[in-house]
Amino acid sequence: MSKPKILVQLDTDSQPSVFDSVVAIDAGVDHLLRHQGISAENLRDRVHGAIFTRGPGDLHSTALFVGGSNVAAAEAVLAEILRTFFGPMRVSVMLDPAGANTTAAAAVLAAAKHVPLGGATALVLASTGPVGQRVVRLLAREGAKVRAVSRSQARAQDVCNAVAQQVKGAQLSALGATSQAEVAAAIEGCQIVIAAGAPGVELLAEETRREAKALRVAIDLNAVPPAGLAGVGVMDKAVEKEGVVCYGAFGVGGTKMKIHKAAIARLFTANDQVLDAEQLFEIGKSL
Repeated sequence: MSKPKILVQLDTDSQPSVFDSVVAIDAGVDHLLRHQGISAENLRDRVHGAIFTRGPGDLHSTALFVGGSNVAAAEAVLAEILRTFFGPMRVSVMLDPAGANTTAAAAVLAAAKHVPLGGATALVLASTGPVGQRVVRLLAREGAKVRAVSRSQARAQDVCNAVAQQVKGAQLSALGATSQAEVAAAIEGCQIVIAAGAPGVELLAEETRREAKALRVAIDLNAVPPAGLAGVGVMDKAVEKEGVVCYGAFGVGGTKMKIHKAAIARLFTANDQVLDAEQLFEIGKSL
């Protein structure tokens, strides 16, 4: 008889994410154990509780989900989880702090529906944020030439350096842009633009987008007015505007939710899976 599916939600914030909890329940988890204030320093007893309470043959029925608004803290928690595992004493784990991994995967998948990513040139605005960094990484893995943009070129270069260490042969360039003239220069020749900025910050003016002659896909991941990409509606889903296929945050959100739920279900098929951005992207491809 199979054991009930238990998901241990490990959240770095002072309260566990209600969003992540609801998605876990909707994905079919039998029991959800929610923990808050998790850090790499206080984590070990929770991991031991997950791996020492069932025999190796039943550990696929227990899994860990790492979330929270602090992406760096969540990544440190994941690293400590993997260090705590040993031999067969491990369970599957998913990393999706602030929805960064599932959102980035959904955005890149949306772009891939309309432009072959291999060899395409893509502009990522606000590339230094949690979602932006992962968008750069996933695009680079798919063979796109990626221009990472930030207000600070040095910070954009940090993102490129980090991705270059993870993606062999990545074609990356770091650009600084603090004016629409600089954004217009950056977007020239790009087939794809993805905006992953903070809520309520316009990154690309509508006129600049219209003048980008090579542009084929525009994706805005900001759901709070004003739009990150002016003229792209939050509900847009493959809506063509002046020859450019546009997606807003909610237009991408449906795929993000499908990836999230499918990934939770995947956790319980084996006890040795680690679902980071790349693995979530592959799950999205299969949907």
